[in-house]
Amino acid sequence: MSPVMSPVMSPIIFSVSSLDRSRAAEFQAVIDGKTKPVGSLGRLEDLALQMALIQNTAKPQLIAPHILVCAGDHGAAKVGVSAFPQEVTWQMVENFLAGNAAINVLTRSSGMTLKVADAGVAHDFGVRADLVDAKVDAGGTANYLAGAAMSAAQCQQALQNGIDVVARIAAGGCNVIGFGEMGIGNTASASLLTHCLTGLPLIDVVGRGTGLDDAGVARKRALLEQALALYTGPRDDALAVLARFGGFEIAMLAGAMLEAARHRMVLLIDGFIVTSALLVAHRLAPAILDYCVFAHRSGEAGHRHQHEWLKVEPLLDLGLRLGEGTGAALAYPLLQASCAFLNEMASFASAGVSDKICASSNSKCNSD
Repeated sequence: MSPVMSPVMSPIIFSVSSLDRSRAAEFQAVIDGKTKPVGSLGRLEDLALQMALIQNTAKPQLIAPHILVCAGDHGAAKVGVSAFPQEVTWQMVENFLAGNAAINVLTRSSGMTLKVADAGVAHDFGVRADLVDAKVDAGGTANYLAGAAMSAAQCQQALQNGIDVVARIAAGGCNVIGFGEMGIGNTASASLLTHCLTGLPLIDVVGRGTGLDDAGVARKRALLEQALALYTGPRDDALAVLARFGGFEIAMLAGAMLEAARHRMVLLIDGFIVTSALLVAHRLAPAILDYCVFAHRSGEAGHRHQHEWLKVEPLLDLGLRLGEGTGAALAYPLLQASCAFLNEMASFASAGVSDKICASSNSKCNSD
C-alpha cells in the first residue's frame, strides 16, 4: 500500500502493508488437513488462517501479549456529556496502577502484560514507574463545543506518543497487542468521530456511555449536534476530525494501532471508543484491517454500526460496555486456542485417520 501522509501532520508518514496472501491456500490446506471435518472449528479456523498470514508461517506463535490502555480527559465532560464527573478518569488510572480494576483482573487471568499510559489526564501522577508518561496537555483536551479539542501539533504529539510506546513494546518481542481506554466523556468523542468518518446518522451512534438515563442521552445528543453545527471543516479528513473532536487517548491509540500493524502484530480491537480510534487509523492506512481481530460487540449504541460499516464480525457478544480493554483480554484465549490447534492437532496423515471418505461407503463422513 502506498504511504498516506497528511498535509497537516507531514512529519508522520502512515504506512501499513497489506498481507501477502500468496500462501493462503497452503495454510488453508494445513488447517483443513487436521483431524476434523472441514470448517468444524468455525471462527477458530478463520483466526488460525489470519495469524498464519500475518506471521507468514503455518505454525504461528503468540509472544509477550500486551494490553495498552490509554487515558485522557475531555473538556466536553464538564458540560454534561457524561454521567460521571471528570475526576473519575484519574481515580480509575490510580485503580489500574493499584492492580484492582477489571482490566487488571482479566489481563492477569489471560496471562497478558498491562501497560497504562497517561495521554492527557487532568491530574499530576508524579513519577510512576508503572505509568507511561505520554501526557500531551496537563488539562486534557479543550471543549469542542467552543473550538477544536486539540491543536494540530497536539494531535501529532498524541499520535507520535502511541507510535513510540508500541515501538518499545515491539522491541521486547511482543507480536499481539490489545487496546483499551479510559476517559470520562470519551463515548461522546467516539460518537462524533464515528459519525463524521462513516456518515452514520448521529442518532445511531450516541448511547448511554457510563450510564446516562433517557434525558441524559437526549441532552448528550443535543450537545453533539451543537458541536457538529459549529464545525465547518472536512468530515472525511481523519486528522482534521480527530483534532476537532477527539481525545488525546483516542489519538494515541490510533498511532499505536498503526505502529502495531507496521510491526505485523495481531491487533485485538476492544469496544466502541477503541473502534473509533481504529476508524481514524483505517482512514489513514486501510490495510490495517488485515491485522485486526475484533474482540467483542459491546452494549454501547453504535458499536454494532461500526462493525457493520467496517464489514467485520466480532468474536464475542457478552453485553460488555466497560471499556478498559476488557473485551480484548477476554478474547485473547481464543487466539491462543487457534494457535494451539494449528500447532498441536494431528493431521489425518500423521494420525492414520481416513480423510473425508468413510471406509464403509462412498459418502463423506459426518462427525457432527
